[in-house]
Amino acid sequence: MKEVTIIGVDIAKNVFQIHGIDAEGKVRFRRKVRRSDFLAFFTNLHSCLIGMEACSSAHYWGRELTKLGHNVKLMPAVYVKPYVKRQKNDATDAEAICEAVTRPTMRFVAIKSEDQQAVLMMHRARQLLIRQRTMIVNALRAHIAELGMVCPQGIAGANKLIALVECEDDESIPDVARTALKSLVRQLRTVQQEVDHLQDAIHDWHKQSDLSRRLETIPGIGPITASALAATITNPEVFKSGRQLAAWIGLVPRQNSSGGKIRLGQITKQGDPYLRRLLVLGAHAVLRFSRQGKPASTRWAASLLERKPYMVCAVALANKMARIVWAIMMHGTKFEMQKA
Repeated sequence: MKEVTIIGVDIAKNVFQIHGIDAEGKVRFRRKVRRSDFLAFFTNLHSCLIGMEACSSAHYWGRELTKLGHNVKLMPAVYVKPYVKRQKNDATDAEAICEAVTRPTMRFVAIKSEDQQAVLMMHRARQLLIRQRTMIVNALRAHIAELGMVCPQGIAGANKLIALVECEDDESIPDVARTALKSLVRQLRTVQQEVDHLQDAIHDWHKQSDLSRRLETIPGIGPITASALAATITNPEVFKSGRQLAAWIGLVPRQNSSGGKIRLGQITKQGDPYLRRLLVLGAHAVLRFSRQGKPASTRWAASLLERKPYMVCAVALANKMARIVWAIMMHGTKFEMQKA
């Protein structure tokens, strides 16, 4: 065991596959370890380079193995896949991870802390409840439409639906149907209360985070987006520039270039879809103020809107916001508006 220097770990629910090699690349062991014996196995080893795919539980195991003195590297699964030889199974996956972690051009994922994971859990729970709220509103609108009544979309339309269902004097809705619709209304209010509760908790964390408050100074970024960025981007130093961060989020054109001919298409939509959606929505808010003739948050956004389509401007502005986020994280500063 003393000769082992690099280990690849294929994480699972109960049984983990481990592949270890020495400094010369010779295989020293291939074995399966149960979850309960996983940490005990690495306690008896000297400090090693351990590679794992970045999944939901990899950050926990990364923190625990780091406490034991090991150097843990997390990698995106899509970057490990090219190193898998022929048939795919746990053993070949562990071998591929062991080989991929040694590549000098490999890109790694920073290990998140418990606090960062907890904040992201609040964001994901909030998004789940928002989807459920949308489903309930759509169900109410569809059921009402079956009775010949069409209500507008948006918050105003939802409030109109609720008032229509709760109006006992309105005979356009049968009593049996009203009973079913009232159940949906009660569920809608419960979900809304939980959404508000999680949103308040995210705001409380945002107020305690210096980085999140500094990111909020960027036009188009509020507490929700700022806290998500602060919790997701653990180490901005893994990106050489703000352009790399924007590309990681998926806010750059997809390339299909060959023979010296550059062909650019739609955005790649790689990386974190949640961050991309928040940044694009924030860009929409900035452009909306520019379109309405109000003072634009940036002269660049206002001038771009005069030359390009609205959606193109929104993605371009979101790309610029991502680059500003990287600069603020790297230099520890706040966003300052340029004076006219």
